[in-house]
Amino acid sequence: MRITDIQRCEVRPGRLVEWTLSPATVATAAGLPEDSRPPAYIQESHIRTARTVRDGGLFVPTWLGTVFDLAGPVDLDVLQEALRAWTVRHETLRSGFRWTGGSGEELRRFTLDAGDVSLHRERVGDFTDPDALVRHLENRFDTVADALRWPNLIYAAVVRDDSTSVYMAFDHSNVDAYSLHGIAAEISELYTAGLEGRGPVVRTPAASYVDFCELERADADRIDDSHETVARWREFIRRCDGTLPGFPVDLGLAPGGPLPPQKMICEPLVDAGAAAAFEAYCRPYGGSLVGLLAATALIVQELGGQPVYRTVVPFHTRVKSRWSDSVGWYVGGAPIEVPVTGSPGLPEVLRTVRGALQAARPLARMPLARVLSLLGTDFRPTSPDLYSIVSYVDARGIPGADRWDEQRAYGLLRVSYGDQVCVWVSRLHDGLWLASRYPDTDVAAKNMRLYVERLRDLVAATVS
Repeated sequence: MRITDIQRCEVRPGRLVEWTLSPATVATAAGLPEDSRPPAYIQESHIRTARTVRDGGLFVPTWLGTVFDLAGPVDLDVLQEALRAWTVRHETLRSGFRWTGGSGEELRRFTLDAGDVSLHRERVGDFTDPDALVRHLENRFDTVADALRWPNLIYAAVVRDDSTSVYMAFDHSNVDAYSLHGIAAEISELYTAGLEGRGPVVRTPAASYVDFCELERADADRIDDSHETVARWREFIRRCDGTLPGFPVDLGLAPGGPLPPQKMICEPLVDAGAAAAFEAYCRPYGGSLVGLLAATALIVQELGGQPVYRTVVPFHTRVKSRWSDSVGWYVGGAPIEVPVTGSPGLPEVLRTVRGALQAARPLARMPLARVLSLLGTDFRPTSPDLYSIVSYVDARGIPGADRWDEQRAYGLLRVSYGDQVCVWVSRLHDGLWLASRYPDTDVAAKNMRLYVERLRDLVAATVS
């Protein structure tokens, strides 16, 4: 599934229909008692940051979403039931948070029973101009799939005679990018079963991200500031001059300036043959993720002159198979340092990255927000991204991946404001796909273009 933004996902005209959680569902939620299961640290950090940024006068949408096609004329009643059934299967989507306490500083969960969830459908109207449709969808997703409101999800369908495009957007607190990859197949399966009158699709119940949040938080709350994980983060942050690492090239940003708008790059990196050759070259060192980080270390040294590449590598926290098809935000970070002085070659840097990842990966299981609270460091939550990332996923084995091109399936990221660089590289059946958002400055645009071209060159150079 290609990661992109809503401007570049083949939006086509049609009749727009939208679904939100029904007024009856919202009313029921308002009267629910507290769910004792707490938010995950990453959820709470996300929501608190959104509130801080909003209080500072800036609205920064951070939703994630997906779009895919259903072939042929659509039955909206069947589609609505497929969307409802999928929603209730994933408990986090029927769970939300309230500010409580005398000063409104405590975040408490509430969770609807599956039987209390229904959808409200509204026909919006016909759109003949794709640009106008894009503007409408983005505005609706910004408004509804917002960290500081509930419900914070919205579904839409653009209906045409020969096909229908299904759009689904969620606040980031409920989904990560990996969660998006399975949606097209699950909804398509439910919809097809409904059309054929086969009754409800019997699937293994999805493990609950809400349960995961409780388990992870209980584990995190057992440690104190003497724990080895905290000590290692403390030393890493000290070597990053007391902060978390950004992308170590000039982005044209003035220190202490306002949060800048961002732009996005979305493009193929190399074809399937070159992707396979790159993987084969990197396999003795740990695979393509190691290769991408090693290549990035060499490139940013060339562009920015830093003798050590420091970054936080995102890793999923679905460490048990029970969480594999669960929708939620299962992401942790591992800090690594890669010396690149003395003009090392790619094999030498690959060995360094492999060792750094092996040593650091266990740290990703401890929520960074918990670590930072124990460090007592004032990381002011003024940006939606605490640090820059380079992420890699091999998506070819995900159920339904072989149909993504046929379904015009995309994962959607909202590009709004931010002072960091985030790079996502996906291994698809047709090669490597790169998406990145970065500050919208001339300097950043120039250096990110250089980064992508040099990355493409280094990957291609491993083809024998």
